[in-house]
Amino acid sequence: MSGHSKWATIKHAKGAADAKRGQLFTKFIKEISIAARMGGGDPNANPRLRTAILKARAANMPKDNIERAIKKGTGELGATVYEELVYEGFGPGGVAILVEVLTDNKNRAAANVRNIFNKTGGNMGVSGSVARMFTRQGVIEYDASAVSEDEIMEVALENGAQDVVSEDGVITVTTDPNDFASCLEALQEKGFESVSAAVSMVPSSYQAIDAETARKCDKLTDKLEEDDDVQNVYTNIEYPDGYEAE
Repeated sequence: MSGHSKWATIKHAKGAADAKRGQLFTKFIKEISIAARMGGGDPNANPRLRTAILKARAANMPKDNIERAIKKGTGELGATVYEELVYEGFGPGGVAILVEVLTDNKNRAAANVRNIFNKTGGNMGVSGSVARMFTRQGVIEYDASAVSEDEIMEVALENGAQDVVSEDGVITVTTDPNDFASCLEALQEKGFESVSAAVSMVPSSYQAIDAETARKCDKLTDKLEEDDDVQNVYTNIEYPDGYEAE
C-alpha cells in the first residue's frame, strides 16, 4: 500500500502545482455541480455536496469557483446534465483499473476510455471484473515533513478516523465515507493542510510490478486522467522501491 499511497500523493502534489491545476478545478466543478443538482445547493443538508466542496478547498480552489459550480448545478446559471459512469479494465501486468466518469455525452466518454485502454496496452473489462477488488474509503494525505504525526493522529481519531499510518514521508488518514467530511473539517480547522483529500476506491490488495511495467501503467493512467470526462482513476498498483516516473 505504501508504494501506491506515496506515488498517488506525489502525482497529486505535482498536478496541483503545474498546468494540470486548471484541469483539476474543472473536475471539481463538475462534481460540485452534479452534487448540487441531485441534493440541492445547501452543503449542510447535502452530504455529497459538502464532501465535494471540502475536496475542492483542500486543493485551494477559489471560493468564487465553488459558488458558481453550485449555482450551475441548481440551475441558477443554466444547468448541464452530467451522467455518472464507471468503467473497469486491466492495464499492463494485469493491474486493475477503475475509471469514474462524469459526462454529458455517454457515447463519447465510452469511446474515449476504450480507445485509451487499447492504445496503451490495456483492455476493458466487463462490469464487476474490477470493482469487487476495491472498497470506498475516505483518504486524507499529509506531507510528514510539514505536519506532526502525533497531532494529526490525535485530531483524526477523535473525529471518526479508522486509522492513521505514516510511511515513506506520507501520513495517511483513512475514514469511513460517512465520517470523511467531519474528519477533514476538524483537521482543516486545526490548520493542517492536506496534500490530497477524497473519498476514494481503495484496493483490497495490491499488484506488484517492475519499473518497466510501471511506466507503461503510468502512461495509461495519465492518458485517462487527461480526458475531460474522467473524474477519477483508481488502480491496485504497487510501485517498486525507488521507482521514479519518466
